[in-house]
Amino acid sequence: MKVKEMNMIKGQINGIKVEVEEGTSILDAAKKIQVKIPTLCKHPDLLPTAACGLCIVKIANSPKLPRACCTPMEEGMSITTHDPELVDVRRSVLEMILSNHPSECYICGRSGSCELQNLAAEFSIREQPYPNIVPDISTDVSTGSLALDPRKCITCGRCVQVCQDVQDVWALSFLDRGFDTRISPAGDIQLGDSPCVRCGQCSAHCPTGAILEFDDTPAVWRNLDNPENHCIVQIAPAVRVAIGEAFGYPVGTNLTKKIYTALRMMGFKAIFDTNFGADLTIVEEASEFVERFAHGHGALPLVTSCCPAWIDYLEKYYSDLLEHFSTAKSPHAMVGVLAKTYYAQKMNIDPAKIYSVSVMPCTAKKYEITRSAEMRASGYQDIDEVITTREFARMIKQAGVDFEHVKDGEADNILGDYTGAATIFGNTGGVMEAALRTAYKVVTDSELPDEAMEFQAIRGLEGIKETEVVIAGKSVKIAVASGLGNVSVVLDRVRKAKLEGTESPYHFIEVMACPGGCVAGGGQPYGVTDGLRQARAKGLYADDRSCAKRRSHENPAVQKLYQDFLGKPLSEKSHQLLHTSYTARPLYQR
Repeated sequence: MKVKEMNMIKGQINGIKVEVEEGTSILDAAKKIQVKIPTLCKHPDLLPTAACGLCIVKIANSPKLPRACCTPMEEGMSITTHDPELVDVRRSVLEMILSNHPSECYICGRSGSCELQNLAAEFSIREQPYPNIVPDISTDVSTGSLALDPRKCITCGRCVQVCQDVQDVWALSFLDRGFDTRISPAGDIQLGDSPCVRCGQCSAHCPTGAILEFDDTPAVWRNLDNPENHCIVQIAPAVRVAIGEAFGYPVGTNLTKKIYTALRMMGFKAIFDTNFGADLTIVEEASEFVERFAHGHGALPLVTSCCPAWIDYLEKYYSDLLEHFSTAKSPHAMVGVLAKTYYAQKMNIDPAKIYSVSVMPCTAKKYEITRSAEMRASGYQDIDEVITTREFARMIKQAGVDFEHVKDGEADNILGDYTGAATIFGNTGGVMEAALRTAYKVVTDSELPDEAMEFQAIRGLEGIKETEVVIAGKSVKIAVASGLGNVSVVLDRVRKAKLEGTESPYHFIEVMACPGGCVAGGGQPYGVTDGLRQARAKGLYADDRSCAKRRSHENPAVQKLYQDFLGKPLSEKSHQLLHTSYTARPLYQR
């Protein structure tokens, strides 16, 4: 296939020669030569909106001050990105933004990581020359997962764009005009009554404190301080390769064993790992797939169900396809119910005294634990609290843990051991790859060869990935989608085939709500880009390769669980504790 030649553009930025591909913005061209043009509205994941006006530049022989984020380089351009006049204009823009922004940095959840705060410091803004007029609007915490504070909105448009164009949820929009413009669900309703699926991508892309995760750390501290409680905790796959960013580690550093130690120092009695639940999920889900694919017991395609934002989305937007979704609970939900049944019995602990916490990369997990259909199978609230990676980092600091220097620790193996297949759950494609490793065993009664264990076709950051895998002479058509906008494309193809009575284009589909998967979840450290997604994913794939066992069904702790407690995959007890059901729900709550 002939490769299309790129048209290259030559020009100068601050007197430095630069050559870029045609269509490259001035902002990106400047980055190529290590020149940083300030901006508040542009994010690498999103299209430019030119909303903030900070990235103005000068072009030789032009009286205009174009915005670098949306102005393409042209042949022969000579651009000035910084001079006293531009600095002064940018300072004035910041002062006007601050005139409509609360001056309460010291009690804001983004203090220290706020892009507006950082720019105000860089531009030496020490006073407010304009009257400070802040709208009197209350914070919306109706989702229980996110806190929306429109007073801190700078109308950059990032949250609206990611919600509408990337996630295809349309929970957020702009209301009013001019100085009164603000973010809100359409109709000015509560966010909890809107189509919001609590994925948290709005908060991950917001430059200020206008959208934050709901803070559950005070509740965790109260329960850790209660001597009557037996406090237990689990950590998700993606947390281990992101938490280090809060402590100066290189992106993607795997800090699993330091996390275990830090949690014990904070007062948790037992340390579990969601990766154990991932192995268990795979054994159940792969068995479920084989029942449908090889034995015809259920509708195809089978769609994975580990992501609560995705489950929320499917119940609202694709309720006509509910029969296609795996009934297996998410990994942390499985660990949660087993902690108050299997673990409680083994350790002779009253489950009523167990206080269970999950450390997740996801804001939607806060919502998931409130779903009564699947989260009270133990007879109690299976998981009592969810905190995000960001909240966990704050708790480590509050506890006085010198995280960089703590020694490595171990999890409690009863619900803590895991295989390499489990840890890649944090990446888009990882759930599918892990499932295929075990499905091969269930179908053929032989192990997938080591050299065939890494499915490169479904790795990477592409929003939709498709491939075919042959198992026992049968072709399995696979799709992997991340980012709900991409998910809708895949599911629309399934819906179309179903309506037309034709064969489905897929047999097995993996879905993750957040672009790139859980490594870029709504509760992960701020500033995510594709580069960070790749580095975090690399850390999980390295963890997989370092594991002695890389197939979920090989986990000895999972094998013992079935032997002592569950019986076998898809048994009556497994269905009672590890599986759930779904219900069609309206887009707007009344």
